[in-house]
Amino acid sequence: MTDKLPYAEVIGDPIAHSQSPLIHNFWLEALNIEAEYRKTHVTADSLSTYFLQRRADPDWLGCNVTIPHKIAVLDYVDDPGGVRDRIGAVNTIASETGGPLIGTNTDAGGFLQPLLRDGWQGQSAVIIGSGGAARAILFALASLGVPDISIMARDAAKGQALLDRARVKGRVLGMADALPAADLLVNSTSLGMVGQPALDLDLTPLPEKAIVYDIVYAPLETGLLKAARARGLRTLDGLEMLIGQAALAFDIFFDAQPPRELDGELRERLLAAQS
Repeated sequence: MTDKLPYAEVIGDPIAHSQSPLIHNFWLEALNIEAEYRKTHVTADSLSTYFLQRRADPDWLGCNVTIPHKIAVLDYVDDPGGVRDRIGAVNTIASETGGPLIGTNTDAGGFLQPLLRDGWQGQSAVIIGSGGAARAILFALASLGVPDISIMARDAAKGQALLDRARVKGRVLGMADALPAADLLVNSTSLGMVGQPALDLDLTPLPEKAIVYDIVYAPLETGLLKAARARGLRTLDGLEMLIGQAALAFDIFFDAQPPRELDGELRERLLAAQS
């Protein structure tokens, strides 16, 4: 690949673990699109410089945004879709040379894809975390009309603010509190990720038909998912949301639908990259 190719990328801090380039470049190769997708380490204090540099680059198509910038990047983008008010976090930024940076969020749609595919119709959910990913997940579950949603957070005020923004009448739990008997448990934090502390929860209160969904994908088999499988609970791993949100972003960046019929091969490559 040459430096002359159009490109998109993912930014974050840390970023070395990101598998987004593997996903997007797999699709680009499959569709014979002459472009590339990269990953770039960007710290919080260099966001402004980053966007100044990229806006001056005619080959830059935009970027995905991961931890910890999904809220901070709102200060740098236009928001025609009302993402600031509806979700409060951006994970995809599109660019047209000389035009504004357009922020949107594909996390919500990517999160929902496996639940909709499996026909999930639960009535209660617990979201662990209150950051940018949690905002998108709460929005997604509220859009499904899930009536009973709880937020488990270290900071109760931050958890309540999350519910208030989404106009959801839910509950805020502490990280040490017992889980309610929810139909869905979602880990939206980095706990359990390589290099991060483990997420240690007692899953006993969850009913037999509950789903445990961990958006961490490095490692793919997190401690939370191992504990859930030991209880015989259904699980969804981090690749589900990662691939789902990437598919929506791919269409935005490269104006093409990714070949989702190749998801099996893509998952194999992602798993091989972790080994």
